[in-house]
Amino acid sequence: MLLDVVLWFLLLSLISVGGISAIMPEFQRVVVETNHWVTPAEFTQLFAVSQAAPGPNVLISSLIGWKVAGIPGALAALAAFALPAAVLAWYVSGVWERFKDAPWRATIQRALLPVTVGLVLSGGYVLGTPHGLDWQHALVMGASAATLYFTRLNPLWLLGGGGVLGYLLF
Repeated sequence: MLLDVVLWFLLLSLISVGGISAIMPEFQRVVVETNHWVTPAEFTQLFAVSQAAPGPNVLISSLIGWKVAGIPGALAALAAFALPAAVLAWYVSGVWERFKDAPWRATIQRALLPVTVGLVLSGGYVLGTPHGLDWQHALVMGASAATLYFTRLNPLWLLGGGGVLGYLLF
């Protein structure tokens, strides 16, 4: 079981360009649907804890490792997820810096922007609908997104309001 966690997290680490938020749907698929290490609700709860804790959002990997194999699982999962990405980022940043004046570099950066937005939105969808999407959840998410887009309201008010609505409606 521990070896499975390490191997999956090594693989996920190498595709996590942009951080864990960019691969959240795939991360959830591997952890919940493929390996059944946690339930969809547990995954969302572990993600919430990892976001609330001080430090990087990659802490979810250690929480899942802990859930699967205790303290050794937490340490192995965090190392398997963080180390390959760190080494790859260090290497690529050196190469990327050498081509800072190349015209294709600016084109690649512009092309990656919508990809990043799509990946982050899909991660939000996965986290916002652990049991599937119904009209109540869609209404709350749509109203929240519209409010954030059209106003300068602090997102914490929406977070608090969403919590109250979730408690009352669901």
